Amino acid sequence: MHATFIVTKVVSTLLLLPTNLILLCIAGMLLRRAYPSIGMVISLTSLLLLTVLSTKAGALLLVAPLEQRMQPLAANAAVAAVAIDGAQAIVILGGGRLANAPEYDGDDAPSYSTLGRLRYGARIHRQTGLPVLVSGGTPDGSKVSEAAIMASSLREDFATPVKWLEERSDDTEQNAKFSAEILAHAGVKKIVLVTDALHMPRSQLMFARTGLEVVIAPTVFFSRDRLTLLSFLPSGEGMRRSEYAMHEWLGVLWYKARHGESQQAGGVPVAS
Repeated sequence: MHATFIVTKVVSTLLLLPTNLILLCIAGMLLRRAYPSIGMVISLTSLLLLTVLSTKAGALLLVAPLEQRMQPLAANAAVAAVAIDGAQAIVILGGGRLANAPEYDGDDAPSYSTLGRLRYGARIHRQTGLPVLVSGGTPDGSKVSEAAIMASSLREDFATPVKWLEERSDDTEQNAKFSAEILAHAGVKKIVLVTDALHMPRSQLMFARTGLEVVIAPTVFFSRDRLTLLSFLPSGEGMRRSEYAMHEWLGVLWYKARHGESQQAGGVPVAS
């Protein structure tokens, strides 16, 4: 397992839900001895935020502003074909794996997030016939790259061939860098980029910075999910969505702090 991957995960854990609010609550409790009122306010505020952001409805406070910037690719095949005219490849980004899946003889399998991206990428391939690149390395020290797992799933589960495998990346920025290198050798300058709607703002920035022309094809829109009474109750899924969104907000802000905001113009969002 790469040292940088471990450090990044540890820092992320401290900055993201639920650890950040748990630590804030503990800090408030420690302050109560010297500053009772301030300590109480901090602790109660952290618990309130933890409760709200553990609901699907509360998660929308973080999810919706990111996803609303990412318009879906047109669902109609003919309209979509016009929208992506000139594109030369489809790039699908990995979203994790399920290790040692017993139903697959102990092999690693795509995570739920990755499967959603693969399904949508396969759909676009059927509509356009464009060649596919899958991107994902082995940051956790696995023997098989995430790209290889994705390629296997596309072939076996979605009858979709894969032309290129990018197997060196540890994160989204490296997804973009190493994918762009592969595509440059093939003369590809315009791509259709497939990933989660939440992940797309950061991915779009990073791929555009490589010089590629990017048509975004986001999938898995949490903000379009129907709200029910259960959406206002704390749940593991609500917490997961909030954590995911917070991770992306921090990622976008950190990237822009290092590289500036001008690269946003490189993407080509397409309205439905």
